Amino acid sequence: MKIQIINGPNLNLLGVREPGIYGSQGFEEYIKTLRDMYSMLEIDYFQSNVEGELINKLHEVGFSYDGLVLNAGGYTHTSVALADAIAAIKTPVVEVHISNIYAREEYRHVSLTGKNCRGVLTGFGMDGYRLAIESLLKAV
Repeated sequence: MKIQIINGPNLNLLGVREPGIYGSQGFEEYIKTLRDMYSMLEIDYFQSNVEGELINKLHEVGFSYDGLVLNAGGYTHTSVALADAIAAIKTPVVEVHISNIYAREEYRHVSLTGKNCRGVLTGFGMDGYRLAIESLLKAV
């Protein structure tokens, strides 16, 4: 089973960016934990700060992978193009947010991408990625 994790803008700074909100662990360190925990899976990782690159990655893997975990960062609240890309692919997508978007600024309460996803996890910290993988495993 192949799972693709896609992280959007500013998530390359996990571990140093606002640790009170996002924690002190970098994603490169965390993904090693996920890969060890799910050694029976192929877990690929992609991060970009560029909206078009995220769309291209969704198109690239959205017909050949078994599941996608997407944290679109700030694009969650603004990108019709990402929402359309998710709707266009066949692979199920689980949206993840490290922080609870509903406990933050009001503009973060709206997810344009979430309606096209299998589900949305928000506020569970980095563990949201594990929970997303678990939900994808149960869907197979």
